[in-house]
Amino acid sequence: MDYAPIRISDKFAEFDEQWSPRVIAALNDYQFKLARLEGEFVWHQHPDTDEAFLVIAGQMTIEFRDGHVRLETGDLYVVEKGIEHRPVAEAECQVLLIEPRGVVNTGTTGGDLTAKNDVWI
Repeated sequence: MDYAPIRISDKFAEFDEQWSPRVIAALNDYQFKLARLEGEFVWHQHPDTDEAFLVIAGQMTIEFRDGHVRLETGDLYVVEKGIEHRPVAEAECQVLLIEPRGVVNTGTTGGDLTAKNDVWI
């Protein structure tokens, strides 16, 4: 058994790709993923699950068709299942995502920004 903590700053140092979540831990059927965000992501939704965003460093906005929420370091927001949204970060933002195993980052939209799933660091 490994009793060492997961150091989030060390894990972020292991990758620099944008919009490409990396799994750092699992809890039952949920995964904790780190992602670097910068620029505008695609509009998408996850019809079967909520998605949690915890900002580790930086600032971001989650846009909705009828509004938005601005998040800063230490802020947490849960996007409810089925709600179309688009993450946007003017400068790089480091985020911890919490979602069930197998969730595709682009939801039902797909496209060039679809990342590989289950990439552990």
